[in-house]
Amino acid sequence: MYGYYFDPTYLLVLVGALLCMWASSRVNSTYRKYARVRCRNGMTGAQAAERILQMSGIRDVQIQHVSGDLTDHYDPGAKVLRLSDSVYGSRSVAAIGVAAHECGHAVQHQKGYLPLKIRSVLVPAANIGSRLGLPLVILGIVLGLEFSLPGGGSFSLAQIGIWVFTFAVLFQIVTLPVEFNASARALRMLGDYGIMGTDEVDDCKRVLGAAALTYVAAAASAILQLLRLLLLAGRRRSDD
Repeated sequence: MYGYYFDPTYLLVLVGALLCMWASSRVNSTYRKYARVRCRNGMTGAQAAERILQMSGIRDVQIQHVSGDLTDHYDPGAKVLRLSDSVYGSRSVAAIGVAAHECGHAVQHQKGYLPLKIRSVLVPAANIGSRLGLPLVILGIVLGLEFSLPGGGSFSLAQIGIWVFTFAVLFQIVTLPVEFNASARALRMLGDYGIMGTDEVDDCKRVLGAAALTYVAAAASAILQLLRLLLLAGRRRSDD
């Protein structure tokens, strides 16, 4: 029996947290480096986004300024591309790279990119899973609640929690191709539309590559958390 104050499964949570911290540090340092490099075309992030959308034939997406640092995102429901303080008015290579990435999501939406559709469908279930999954598992382990099935067999509250949390994990996994594809589209459009030279596109590739690490780390962290929940539930059943 493990000591009350030490649960080895916490090591999985720790590894996930360290991965996320490392990825966040990497993207922040890379962005800061290329935020000091002015793009030769003199455009701001907002102007570059407007040019990309226009040349992509997208005329029903608004560009808005949102507060915060690197809080940039594309809202497919409202058809709004929101650019943060550090991107909207900045003329740096990093800012235009991030703006182009968000335009990549708008292009995905326009073309009906399947992984983006799947991710949108998963959003409600993923939100529920991220909030309720862990509490349900812990409550199920503490109370030992079991539910009988009409045809025989049973399932526990802890298992329900694991199933619910799985949606949050699936969301993180599906997010990976969505983000990688948006970056690939962004880099291609920046070059094809004549917004940046080859060397500047390479700099943007470094910025977006560092940003991609945050999504990889988030997916890995979610998978490790799911593994922890499986171990906790399995240990509870073996104790019974």
